[in-house]
Amino acid sequence: MPNQNDAIAGGLIGLLVGDALGVPYEFHEPADLPPYEQIEFAPPPDFSAAHNVPPGTWSDDGAQALCLLASLLECECFDAEDFGRRLLRWYDEGYFAVDGRVFDVGIQTGKALRALRAGTPALQAGSAENYSMGNGSLMRVLPLALWHRGSDAELVTDAQAQSCVTHGHLRVQVCCALYCLWARRVLAVAADPWNEAVAALREIYPDESPARAELEYHIRPDDPPVGDGRGYVVDSLRSARMVQAVGGYEQVVKAAIALGHDTDTTACIAGGIAGLRDGIGAIPSRWREGLRDRQLVEPLLERLLAR
Repeated sequence: MPNQNDAIAGGLIGLLVGDALGVPYEFHEPADLPPYEQIEFAPPPDFSAAHNVPPGTWSDDGAQALCLLASLLECECFDAEDFGRRLLRWYDEGYFAVDGRVFDVGIQTGKALRALRAGTPALQAGSAENYSMGNGSLMRVLPLALWHRGSDAELVTDAQAQSCVTHGHLRVQVCCALYCLWARRVLAVAADPWNEAVAALREIYPDESPARAELEYHIRPDDPPVGDGRGYVVDSLRSARMVQAVGGYEQVVKAAIALGHDTDTTACIAGGIAGLRDGIGAIPSRWREGLRDRQLVEPLLERLLAR
């Protein structure tokens, strides 16, 4: 079992490595991906890679997670307006983007950030319409669980609030809350992290509440985890949970990518949990060393661990 610092480092680096590993394979069908053993930062030469960025480059997933962590460390609380300003800096200036280049922006995130720029309050910027149930806030939320020292209910409140900045639909908020409680149980080395997280969330959401209805009738956390690696937030959460059973960190992120479709985000969400579970030492050194712009991450990680 990793110690707590190794687990926290594994969670943060694990999400960034998973994201970067998945970047070149995004938008491809599973049948079009390279064989398992050839899934690396640099895909095979004959593979039509997405995005045309250097190997080891994280995407919007990792950059937004770092924006969230930086905001938490600076404000010592979740401050939606500060977080929104940092997301705008990423969008406009490449803040926390590798090489300062923003190359992958979700449709709903872009719409929310333009609303922020126009003066919409941060907690009202994310759409709550039924078409806005993407994974763009789930992909970045893990640093909140690594940083948070409040109660489960307080963690749930903050997880939902960070989602609202770009994705306001209640189903997305509940997925973010469940993921954070899952991560907290993994960090605590709980006997059954997923089911203990689900039980905690059921205690927090009243029986007849809209949030409880989203959990029970749409997320359905008691169902076997089956996912297709797509961008719908519930599928992303199920996919990330499904691949945890295949083995250690490397096996988990490769299995996430092998699902195809939204490969960087699935591997980011799954890789954060697997890195937290297995610790920083379980992430292959070739990936840790090949991750670009590590100087952006290391000061934040040092501050997080010192806290």
